[in-house]
Amino acid sequence: MRSLKRRSLLAAGLGALAGGLVRAQTSPQAEEALPSFTGPGPNPYWTGVNPYVVYPQKLPLLRLTDRGVQLETPRAYFLTALTPNPAFYVRYHLDILPNAIDLAKWRLNLEGNFERPQRLSFDDLLKLESRSIVAVNQCSGNSRSRFQPRVPGGQWGNGAMGCAKWTGIPLKALLEIAKPKPGTVQIQFEGLDRGHGPEGKGSSRFMKSLDLNDPVLEECLLAYAMNDEPLPMLNGFPLRLVVPGKFATYWLKHVTWMRALTEEDKNFWMASAYRVPDTPNGSTTPEDVAAGKVKTVPIGHFNMPVRSFIVDPDGSAPLIKGMKAAVRGVAFSGNGRVVKVEVSADGGRSWGVAALGEYLGPYAFRTFTYFWTPKAPGRYTLAVRATDEKGNVQPDQGIWNPGGYLWNKIERQEVVVIG
Repeated sequence: MRSLKRRSLLAAGLGALAGGLVRAQTSPQAEEALPSFTGPGPNPYWTGVNPYVVYPQKLPLLRLTDRGVQLETPRAYFLTALTPNPAFYVRYHLDILPNAIDLAKWRLNLEGNFERPQRLSFDDLLKLESRSIVAVNQCSGNSRSRFQPRVPGGQWGNGAMGCAKWTGIPLKALLEIAKPKPGTVQIQFEGLDRGHGPEGKGSSRFMKSLDLNDPVLEECLLAYAMNDEPLPMLNGFPLRLVVPGKFATYWLKHVTWMRALTEEDKNFWMASAYRVPDTPNGSTTPEDVAAGKVKTVPIGHFNMPVRSFIVDPDGSAPLIKGMKAAVRGVAFSGNGRVVKVEVSADGGRSWGVAALGEYLGPYAFRTFTYFWTPKAPGRYTLAVRATDEKGNVQPDQGIWNPGGYLWNKIERQEVVVIG
């Protein structure tokens, strides 16, 4: 009788895979309609719970908001190291965006405390020596919906990130052309997006600055190409700042102004927004924040922490007892090369080492594959953790800060095994 039941379950699973009329066993997550909002507990889904929408040059993406535009990339697009341009997530802070730019009139303006201010056309930029880098662009609030207690802001799942090959002009080359004068402390960047922003904060123009002595300037690009194609409009056409290892708030889109500043940038987006507790992992407590005990620093003081994600299996179809299953996903770190990815099939009690995919650079997605053969039917919890070349290992504890930033807790995925 037990053997007959096992054969029936196996037939059900294989029949579903073959397109038959039987119903496969799946995780409850795949069978139930998504709610319109998750909370007050942490969001249990891989992405946020939002409708699919289509914008110009984009595949259907998950819309968090449309003023400014926030679009999350679905899970399946992270099976490869390079995220396709049409599937790449979108994050704007302001609601008035360019939908067309005349390159014959557009200029990149280098102004402020420069010896040789410049107004460079797009043709001028194309004549300069270019360089490429593969790097992850990740929203500071990626996975914010995991925070407990919840915090304000876009309730992203894990899809506010992407990895691309970026091609453009090294920032240092442009600085050598314009030559910052003595007394310059920061370089400020501004794009073409405009809007109201938080009222009374002087936030209608999005501007970010990097310290002139920050080592990251050596690796920054003003990119005009993404995966060997022109930047999509919603990802920053015609020119985007690429800041490898740093969160995307510094990756300004539609860069049109670069300014040499002689004092620290005090605009809203530097002095008030995107700040984190000045603690080793950027974590604090609601009580300390309420008591005014927390000193904050710009999130640019941190590189992106090491992270890894199981992309497949996603729990929507059963695995089969005795049949090898491939656990696949991506890992990355803002602190350098990912050197190890480990996968657990028992919720984190024991770990096995995954095979790493092609190395595309220290700031790129690193794909991984781990083969697992389940020995018995039931429900299992897969988990994944990564280690980078600096020895940073993903923790199994969450953090908390009022901005919902820097999340990198070990990710888990429930799967069903039949047979």
